[in-house]
Amino acid sequence: MAFNTQVKLGLSLISVTAVIISLTACAGQNQASTSNEIKIDGSSTVYPISDVVAKEFRKTPQREKVKIDVQFSGTTGGFRKFCAGETDISNASRPILIQEMDACVKSGVAFIELPVAFDALTVAVNPQNNWAKDITVAELKKVWEKAAQGKITNWNQIRATYPNRPLKLYGAGKDSGTYDYFNEAIMGNKTDSRSDYTGSEDDNVLVDGINKDPDALGYIPFAYFEANQKKLKALPVNNGKSAVYPSAEVVKNAQYQPLSRPLFIYVNSKSTQDKPELRAFVEFYLKNARNLTTTVGYIPLPDEGYRLTEVQYYKAEIGTAFKGVPEPNLTIAELLRRQVKFQTEQEANREQKSNSAQN
Repeated sequence: MAFNTQVKLGLSLISVTAVIISLTACAGQNQASTSNEIKIDGSSTVYPISDVVAKEFRKTPQREKVKIDVQFSGTTGGFRKFCAGETDISNASRPILIQEMDACVKSGVAFIELPVAFDALTVAVNPQNNWAKDITVAELKKVWEKAAQGKITNWNQIRATYPNRPLKLYGAGKDSGTYDYFNEAIMGNKTDSRSDYTGSEDDNVLVDGINKDPDALGYIPFAYFEANQKKLKALPVNNGKSAVYPSAEVVKNAQYQPLSRPLFIYVNSKSTQDKPELRAFVEFYLKNARNLTTTVGYIPLPDEGYRLTEVQYYKAEIGTAFKGVPEPNLTIAELLRRQVKFQTEQEANREQKSNSAQN
């Protein structure tokens, strides 16, 4: 590892540690609102999960009148609102970034990070496309990198065997966590993306665009493909080993890299203390996430993952298990390791504080 990279990583880890300490100190200072309404915003990827959880929660006895407002503005847009204290829960299709944690600290918003599912980001084309059978990671980079803007405009520029047809691209908008994740995973830089494509934080807009355009190529969350299989065709992705179709099985076996990723909800810690409805909702969310995640087309965590997530919530573990930067290629096993490490460090910090107080 080069010296500059070591310095940057060291500074990044120091920054995250400082932010977590600040968040812990401000825990209990800022809640999303004083009303009884539960406000949820953020990722359109995670939206279907939180939406179905909200609907099922309101079916339970004595909870039908609980007001739950579930919206989506993209992961980045959602964190803006969350860190300003405007929402109780922020849906996220990537871990929180350092600059977003800084914003939370400034507003006194302490958060609990809760992984809830996995996604297999899906590369999709129109069903009329009879020439593309798969796509490589190198080809995705060739198509989507900033250097391709205005230059890679036809299908035969991806592969010489493809027809001379215009290439129409569809992908996540800049406020989407999917935008950050895809660019980091494919280009190695979350900002290295061409901009001459149809972009939206609303994945239904992308589904509709690909469905209506025979020359389309796009990327969308797995649940939106699952719900629209008659309208779209998924391309298996080849990362140099073999071409792999997105599915729950390949994600569980860590075979769909680099386009599988964890999905999260971030909960305002102060709001959980002051809103009994929110406490009950998050408890319901975690207890039912496995089944409800599957019903909307995502990949559930293993039982151990949900056990760790529940521990994180009930102990109100403030902060993040990540480094505050985009981290592609995370597998389910690696996510569990991160959770265990984070909780171990939190427990050690509590013991250290307790010993210091006694002395």
